Amino acid sequence: MLDFIPHFPAFLLIFVRVTSFFLMMPLFSYRTIPTTHKVGIGFFLAWIIYFTLDVPVLEIDGTYYLLIMKEALVGIMIGFVAYMMLSAIQVAGGLIDFQMGFAIANVIDPQTGAQSPLMGQYFYTIALLFLLTINGHHLLIDGIFHSYQFISLEQEWLPFGDSNLIEFVLKAFSQMFMIAFQMSLPVVGCLFLVDVALGIMARTVPQLNIFVVGMPIKVAVSFIVIIILMSVMMTAVSYMIETMLYTMRHFMEILGGD
Repeated sequence: MLDFIPHFPAFLLIFVRVTSFFLMMPLFSYRTIPTTHKVGIGFFLAWIIYFTLDVPVLEIDGTYYLLIMKEALVGIMIGFVAYMMLSAIQVAGGLIDFQMGFAIANVIDPQTGAQSPLMGQYFYTIALLFLLTINGHHLLIDGIFHSYQFISLEQEWLPFGDSNLIEFVLKAFSQMFMIAFQMSLPVVGCLFLVDVALGIMARTVPQLNIFVVGMPIKVAVSFIVIIILMSVMMTAVSYMIETMLYTMRHFMEILGGD
């Protein structure tokens, strides 16, 4: 116990990074998980990381408070990058809802408390189950554990002025929209063809009320295409998770100055 006292400031830094990561991390940041559980999981995870690292002896001075702010920023930014890549599913659902006519009927996501498109929430739930099935939550925790290989506890500053960091964040942001576009393209493309067919029918058969007939047809076609192409969408989800893990690793390398 006496050996632990000199290393207690380092343990607090580890605890700050882990709990800050839980603030933005998918799955662990949701409201349905009590705050006491998050703090408890963060404490025990920080305790495990403490015994696996060669932690230095730090003094509580002005530099130590800078290290606390740095650790909080590292945890929040890494979690935000992971959450940003997972948000591609919500964007894809929003694009599909806009073409289906469901864009006006958003639902409240009980996990985050924000409004979410109907199909986006449906795909997001399936993606979370897929993430749990492949033990993706273990990989996310493994990411915060290996972050100490790239960003050490003694590192006082983060390279916010580095052009590579800004360029990488912009590329990750564009990659997220690209994945969302790939997921929604089959459904949106089929609905575009349905709109073209309904437009031709409106011109050739003016007596037919397209506004009454078009909505059920578009909804039915959308669900049929989604059921047929669900395996293709799951392939896109697996690629998105792989991209998320790669993005987290490369982002930590840039923050560490490598």
